Amino acid sequence: MEPNPVNRVFILSPAFCGGKRAQMVMSERAQFALAAELRNGGARLGDLFSFMSGLYFRGKLAYASKFANPPHRIPGALVVTPGRGLRPPQDILTLRDLQEIAQVEVDENNPAYTAPLTRDARLIAESISADCQVVLLGSIATSKYLGILGETFGKRLRFPIDFVGRGDMSRGGLLLRRVTEGEELEYVDLEKTSRHGTRPPKLPRLR
Repeated sequence: MEPNPVNRVFILSPAFCGGKRAQMVMSERAQFALAAELRNGGARLGDLFSFMSGLYFRGKLAYASKFANPPHRIPGALVVTPGRGLRPPQDILTLRDLQEIAQVEVDENNPAYTAPLTRDARLIAESISADCQVVLLGSIATSKYLGILGETFGKRLRFPIDFVGRGDMSRGGLLLRRVTEGEELEYVDLEKTSRHGTRPPKLPRLR
């Protein structure tokens, strides 16, 4: 009999909501489909952050969707959403919602950001078993996410070792490649790896 697969939940770091692409999708003059959807009833969080962040968030979302194995009634992917805590990528955001999110600074000293994230992280931690892995798809070079998530999940919090030293675009490309190959990355305990590292070689071109 094969052993039961490890339960695994992914936490995705947020897209930057103050950049040009965020301004584009929130513009009242924008005519493309996602912007129109946002103004007329709302659009999915995952679609909006994928548009704003591009390759990196798209890779994180595709990877989490492919490899998540959550416990019963727990989403397989949760997005760090400034001012809103941890939200499933299927959540619908209105234009006003997104404007409010864009006003919340992602900073460990900002209670408007940390309080909702702490609340939701604790709810998840209380709802999963001691051996359920929580994998952060985001930067561990700062304490923006690690401070709260590390304290809340402890040894259950993991990180893809191949992220160390890579920039956002390289991480996004790596994630999408692994989705295509159907092969997961290696996850490590944050206490057992450096938060910084030398830049790895560029990914070879796909043929």
